[in-house]
Amino acid sequence: MLPNSIKKKDEVSKKAIKALLSDEGVLVESAEDAESLSSKGYGTPKDGKLILAFYEAIYLHSKGLLKIKDDKIGKPVGFQDLLEKYKNVDENAWVKYLIYRDLRSRGYVVRDGFGLGIDFRLYERGEYSKDSANYLVLGIYEGMPLFTEDLAQILNRAQNLKKTLILAVINRRGEIVYYSVSQLNF
Repeated sequence: MLPNSIKKKDEVSKKAIKALLSDEGVLVESAEDAESLSSKGYGTPKDGKLILAFYEAIYLHSKGLLKIKDDKIGKPVGFQDLLEKYKNVDENAWVKYLIYRDLRSRGYVVRDGFGLGIDFRLYERGEYSKDSANYLVLGIYEGMPLFTEDLAQILNRAQNLKKTLILAVINRRGEIVYYSVSQLNF
């Protein structure tokens, strides 16, 4: 169960933003483009530039809003190349990308989680940069084992932070069902 929100597509400028592929993510060098993306909840600012996480770069690339070039070989990078690079960094790359894409397409600002199994922090439209996220998202693929002790620990951490834990379950057809987790009884 997701918080209420009006569906709306991302509104990033219509021209494709140029970026470079690096080992830590995708780098947007233009200060103007970095500011534009950052104000919409994308990336991490660093020295006047913006580093996009792989899932952010894949999403923006799939929307035609980002053109990525591999700085080492000087060639354009496609969707599949980005996904393969992301899979080398995170074995759950596809699951995280699907959840990120779904939440962004619903109008939410989605930021990286802060460890202990939490994949994302979720902000409602208009709340990003005004307050901390009210929701934490844990993504799992249907059939993927999730130990109850691990889920209980994640839920406990979310509750200690006064956040609502959202469990995003992706079924075998790629459809995502969201569950709000508030209590576990053993």
